[in-house]
Amino acid sequence: MSSPVIISAATRHTATLIFFHGLGDTGNGWASPMAAVRPSHVKVICPTAPTMPVTLNAGFRMPSWFDLRSLDPAGPEDEDGIRKAAEYVRSLIAQEVAAGISTKNIVLGGFSQGGALAMYSALTYPEPLAGIIALSSWLPLHQKFPGEALGNKNTPLLQCHGDCDPIVPYKWGQMTASLLKQFMSQTEFKTYRGMMHTSSEESITSQRRELKAVLLVHYNISDLKQQLKL
Repeated sequence: MSSPVIISAATRHTATLIFFHGLGDTGNGWASPMAAVRPSHVKVICPTAPTMPVTLNAGFRMPSWFDLRSLDPAGPEDEDGIRKAAEYVRSLIAQEVAAGISTKNIVLGGFSQGGALAMYSALTYPEPLAGIIALSSWLPLHQKFPGEALGNKNTPLLQCHGDCDPIVPYKWGQMTASLLKQFMSQTEFKTYRGMMHTSSEESITSQRRELKAVLLVHYNISDLKQQLKL
């Protein structure tokens, strides 16, 4: 697996955002948008998934966190691949903890398949995290929840989804939100009218306030008010 794209904190490093890209993308695709919304004391890590055959794309090899086998919410999933990817996420968290960053100051986030990985990894991680951000995503292995939720049930989770998404259907996002509300205490589901499935910076712009709020609220309330001009 290639080395993650890392954007160091502009001021003293006290928190970290680990953000996972979607199918076929790389960490470079999200590094600049995430750097633009993070507070100055937050380090950004954007890993790149390993290249593997993807069943939904006729076995074509591309960066993917795990195999995608069906467009049906009740269809088969790559359980081994999902669990292996979550182990990688835990290793990234462990590196930040070893560097002196508390898990309570680490946010996991991602777009599409990356958001799916972020949600699954956070919920199966026993230590408390600062927050979870899932853009145009779904919860993998959803039938195993809430049973497999080991931790982060009280961690703030922000879901953002376009209601015209042709790739990860808006209904998937709604279904995920309904499931999460059954066992998580701080979930928020944001709908973006007319937005499709895109990883462009244009889509991030519409979510900038929410992303910045999620990152800031855990660290410095006065900064939050200043940045959002409250």
